[in-house]
Formats: sequence, C-alpha cells, structure tokens
Amino acid sequence: MNITLILIGKTDTDYLKTGVDIYLNRLKHYVNFNTIVIPDIKKKKNLSFEQQKKEEGNLILKNIKKEDFIILLDEKAKQYTSEKFSDFINKKMISGIKNLVFIIGGPYGFSNEVYNVANQKIALSEMTFSHQMVRLIFIEQVYRAFTILNNEPYHHK
Repeated sequence: MNITLILIGKTDTDYLKTGVDIYLNRLKHYVNFNTIVIPDIKKKKNLSFEQQKKEEGNLILKNIKKEDFIILLDEKAKQYTSEKFSDFINKKMISGIKNLVFIIGGPYGFSNEVYNVANQKIALSEMTFSHQMVRLIFIEQVYRAFTILNNEPYHHK
C-alpha cells in the first residue's frame, strides 16, 4: 500500500520543515509515503473564502485517481486514539487498498466537490491547528501507527 498526503501550500517555517523531514525519513522504513504540495492560490485576497476553497478543491481533484481511497482531515469528523489509528491503518493495508490518500485542506477547509469524492473523514482533535502544524502532527501519527503495528518502543501506553 502507498500512502499519499495532499497539502495546500508549502511549509515555510523552518522548525516545521525539519520535523516533517524527520518523520518522512523515518516512515521510509515502513511504507511508501508521498506528499503532494498544491501551490497556494495566487491573488487570493481578491477571492472569497468559498472561491478559495473551490479553486483549491479543483487542484486537489486533479491529483487524485478513481481507485484512491480518499480520507479528509476534518476537525468535525471522528477522532482516534493513536492505538485505534494504527488499527485503522492496518485494516486499510489488509483490505487491498493500493493508495490511501489523506488530504489536509487550506485554512478554510474543503470545497463541496472534495467532500463529495471523500470515502471517509477523520479528525486529529476537536482543537483547530494551523494547516502548517497539522502536517507535522499527522505525519508523526502515521509514523507512530507503524511503530505500534510493529511492536516498537516509540509509543508508550
């Protein structure tokens, strides 16, 4: 199984870039994990929030395939503990899914078109995080999930 993370905008804060790179490097030992960075919308100050979501949504849709299993990171969705998230990942792996695609939206969320193609939504927390920080938090949780699945000492109960 491949895991792809689609992101809006590049990470521009050094400590976040460093953290993301650390966990991406660690993940190489467990899974083929790719990121797709969709560029920020140009001239977005002239657009409403809905117009921005629609434009971002169009760019997201161009980067997914029909056979992908799409999961949106959405603060209003179901939350998992780290152990349950690792079980979720394991079930997706044994189900035969070839490409599991997680999507982190821009600062205003997702367009209706993106919601319509999603197979599932999950939340990291009821709290709101910047879409820049969510990258690091999410990638670390994927790494944690694989260490749990492999009975490695990274995660402590």
